[in-house]
Amino acid sequence: MTYTKAGDYLIPDIQLEEMEDRLLGKYGRMRRAYLEENNKLLYNHLTLTGKLFPHLWEVQETATARMKQLMEELLAADPAPDKKTRQMDWVRHMNALKAQAEEIVMAELINN
Repeated sequence: MTYTKAGDYLIPDIQLEEMEDRLLGKYGRMRRAYLEENNKLLYNHLTLTGKLFPHLWEVQETATARMKQLMEELLAADPAPDKKTRQMDWVRHMNALKAQAEEIVMAELINN
């Protein structure tokens, strides 16, 4: 590692690697916020080694797949009412299932 002298201090010359241009989704942003607030050591390590965004993208993909799987499992265990005749009950039921699935994903992947 090379350093640049600035007055009495040596400042490391840190170069960031080029990253692919991918958007960070909801779960990736939530994971980044969690790391920033609750695990600064890991956040700084991932940032300085250039592994933060690959980690966040992996969490995003895993969380999205887990949400899909959980929604299918919850819907099989607790079927929704008929969508054609009871639209609002169906919406209410699906929102409750989504909230349950998100709570599980948050505990398993985001806040750990």
